[in-house]
Amino acid sequence: MDNHSESNDKMNGIIGASSDIREGCKELMLEDVTLKECMSRLLKQINLGLNHKTREKSSVKCFVTYVQDLPTGNEKGKFLALDLGGTNFRVLLIKLDGRHYHMESKIYAIPQNLMTGPGSDLFEHIANCLDNFTKEHKVNNEKLGLGFTFSFPLFQQGLGKGVLVRWTKGFKCEGVVDHDVVELLRNALDKKMKDRVDIVAILNDTTGTLMSCAWKNHNCKIGLILGTGTNACYVEKIENIPDFDGDHTKPYCIINTEWGAFGDNGELDDIRTSMDVEIDRNSINPGKQIFEKMISGMYLGEIVRLIIVKFVNEKILFDGKCSETLRTKDKFLTEYVSDIESDQRGSFKNCKNILGKLGITNATDQDCANVRYICECASRRAANLASAGLAALLNKMQLSSVTVGVDGTLYRKHPYFHDIMMDKISDLVDPTVEKVFLMLSSDGSGRGAALVAATASLSRR
Repeated sequence: MDNHSESNDKMNGIIGASSDIREGCKELMLEDVTLKECMSRLLKQINLGLNHKTREKSSVKCFVTYVQDLPTGNEKGKFLALDLGGTNFRVLLIKLDGRHYHMESKIYAIPQNLMTGPGSDLFEHIANCLDNFTKEHKVNNEKLGLGFTFSFPLFQQGLGKGVLVRWTKGFKCEGVVDHDVVELLRNALDKKMKDRVDIVAILNDTTGTLMSCAWKNHNCKIGLILGTGTNACYVEKIENIPDFDGDHTKPYCIINTEWGAFGDNGELDDIRTSMDVEIDRNSINPGKQIFEKMISGMYLGEIVRLIIVKFVNEKILFDGKCSETLRTKDKFLTEYVSDIESDQRGSFKNCKNILGKLGITNATDQDCANVRYICECASRRAANLASAGLAALLNKMQLSSVTVGVDGTLYRKHPYFHDIMMDKISDLVDPTVEKVFLMLSSDGSGRGAALVAATASLSRR
């Protein structure tokens, strides 16, 4: 990607991208000065979002989570966790004993009719599964605290109260939007297992990731999701949250930024490409989640597909010939980007295999080198934008050393995402931020939910 690696490739006889492909991909290359301007705009939106009086104007809502206690490593007890964020949900039983934990879990499917039917039916189904789970694990005679990970846009009104802002990910249950989902779950549980479950806290997956990593590393102060979507949360000083209505005896609170919506007010229009505009126009939520659509796994493969098709139409790829499959929306999966970049330099094994699946059988080695370069440009832009977001948070927090807990399939599976981010963050942070570590989360949304329940239960005593 850089000039040094290009010259190395030439010395080793490795085919590089052609000059017209390099020229055509230049709009994806974001200079540091551009990224720093993005950081400045993001910080402005964060500050607007932190103030309830100006939140409505902000694209980055910065919801208060009411999670004010990070794990100490001394948490003990048995806790349930419920993780709802897609077409399946997970129930977990987690036993904490200081630095040790034991976890058992089970995944339950959500039938399609429950995803679009009455909300009461959905929560009744969850309650039935939770009841069966406690019986299977012989804890049905105990009263257990439960942490509820709910990965949909949520306006929290307390640690145990959260109002659904809107459904996403194919859900459209009636009677849930603008309602407290904890209350809906509690009503369903009361019918099935009254007084056996205490819903202690509701949180989203970023908070779970932060808590899970902070249990292992007390320096963890940011949670980041880079998967199907993207979001970040961070530890903020209470003094920076106007009219905070939580516990003022504690100095901090975790803020859920919902930064995927950055750009919804036009803040990124000057760096969006024609591919970004097309992806947004053809999405289920045009004009929304603009930052997310430039970064996350749900869209990265489609960005690459649109660039490839553009170059085919200009007759500088595949001799101007394209299959119907490759011309079809969403057929170039984001996992293909990771696989193609995982090929050894000079080898195009994965690339040719993937192109074959897409009906491209005439690809030359030069074509494959070009496709790899397109993938590199798109994923590097995504990593750089995510890095700019993190750098904005790190500069705002003004801590000399911070660990960032990261979860999500894009970060987990891409061969270079971590390294690109580490390099770019160091270019963008203030000199006062001396050390930044990106820590891969293991089971953030599950163990993190139990840890929130554990810390909340301890603070109640």
